Amino acid sequence: MSRRFPLILLLIALPLWLAASYGARYGFMEDGRWVGICADEASRWECQVRSNLGLMIHFKVMGWAALVTAVLGFFVPGRAGWALAVLALVFGFPALALYNTTFAVFAVVIAGLRLVRKPRVA
Repeated sequence: MSRRFPLILLLIALPLWLAASYGARYGFMEDGRWVGICADEASRWECQVRSNLGLMIHFKVMGWAALVTAVLGFFVPGRAGWALAVLALVFGFPALALYNTTFAVFAVVIAGLRLVRKPRVA
């Protein structure tokens, strides 16, 4: 396996993850059909997921998770730091799409800086 394979895979997966996040935003959270369905039948599992996602947006859970993992990943050396930076992007991209931009912007920048940082030579 090539040394750059994980980076190439990441560059393919992250835009797809961002597109899925925007799909959840516009197709699930802001779609008028779901508002009507959930107003009539709030006990449906889809409405429960939508409600919990709304609470996560309100309390900025994904933004905080992205920021904490990005800062940890920035200071943790080696592959563990790189993995934390990737996890920060996994939390940060949906946070950007789902109204948590305040924390997610900083998290994505910090995680991106960690991913492109040259490894230390021992």
